Amino acid sequence: MKTTVLVKIATQSIRKNKMRAALTMLGIIIGVAAVIVMVAVGYGARSRIRAQINNLGTNMIVITPGAAQAAGVSQGAQAFPNLSLDDVEKIRKESEIVSAVSPVIVTRTQVIGDAGNWRATINGVDTDYQVIRDWQTSSGDFFAPEDVNGLRKVAVLGKTVADQLFPGTDPVGREIQIRNVPFNVVGVLAPKGQTATGTDSDDIVLVPYTTMRAALSGRLFIPQILVSTASESEIPAAQDEVRTLLRESRRLGESDPDDFTVRNQNELAAAAEGSTKVMTLLLAAIASISLVVGGIGIMNIMLVSVTERTREIGIRLAIGARGSDVLTQFLVESIVMGVFGGLIGLALGFSGAKLLGHFTGWETVISPLVMLGSVAFSGAVGVFFGYYPARKAAALHPIEALRYE
Repeated sequence: MKTTVLVKIATQSIRKNKMRAALTMLGIIIGVAAVIVMVAVGYGARSRIRAQINNLGTNMIVITPGAAQAAGVSQGAQAFPNLSLDDVEKIRKESEIVSAVSPVIVTRTQVIGDAGNWRATINGVDTDYQVIRDWQTSSGDFFAPEDVNGLRKVAVLGKTVADQLFPGTDPVGREIQIRNVPFNVVGVLAPKGQTATGTDSDDIVLVPYTTMRAALSGRLFIPQILVSTASESEIPAAQDEVRTLLRESRRLGESDPDDFTVRNQNELAAAAEGSTKVMTLLLAAIASISLVVGGIGIMNIMLVSVTERTREIGIRLAIGARGSDVLTQFLVESIVMGVFGGLIGLALGFSGAKLLGHFTGWETVISPLVMLGSVAFSGAVGVFFGYYPARKAAALHPIEALRYE
């Protein structure tokens, strides 16, 4: 028989028992909808992480203290603050690829403004920091090279700090105090939002690193050095060059491991996305269990259908139908139920993902490939679980089938 005829017969059979067919497809519907929603949430998280990593800066390379060994045990990255301003100067003077470099000297303390005080992260940086991070100001300007060279007490505020210390007003030209040292506010940074780790990028105060070393007492260390290249294609070569320069400054032998780490944005993104990818696959696998349950339901109902239609099968065989015709008929009926369930689940999953994103604020990304794959898999479930009942129907003897009561 033609495929269109087989599909028509299968559809008519399903319509005769609408409630039973609906309950049979329920497992498929729930499974497909759950897979689409879970994968949409996972893809949304990965997309958000990628956007946050890209928001860090342009063609950025991050240098951090390396993994130190103590009693043969790795202490992990940034175990000891072994980066120095000498490393910064060596990279700045000797690198032929790096276009911008800045140390990041960090401390966290109270900042006093017109509206009170606020505990914020204070970063001592160079003017190249703005270029590396691609971080524009929404008000005022970034401090200039002469501010760095002259150890001037100037500061650029993140939006969160500006809102806390100067609510409703422009802080440019006003004064703040960091550890009782007055700083003149010269600019406010444009908002960047949260980082991939969930911290607030805008809860920050930037000051010249020279001023920070000279004027602010307390525990000051360099947790990272930021560099950038003129183009993305130069990043691998720049990483190798930076690694060579730092090994030279530390007089490391060929067999000595690096005591620093050099990473680019893609590596940071890959590391951040790794756990999210595993979680997405795990959620999809759990949701796929419903598809298996739905397939078992299809097999059960098809076996019941074969029993109910034994005489019909006998008549078909008696008037010349082949066993393969009967097998195809029942197999198509099973596939139709699987695909119908998949399409309904697809609609519910798409709507569910959109609603979840709307009410929770989560970013959800619905992949067309996942949508097509879910429907195709539901059809494959119909084939797999419908084959045995269809094979059983095709194997019936015509005379015995006609005698069946």
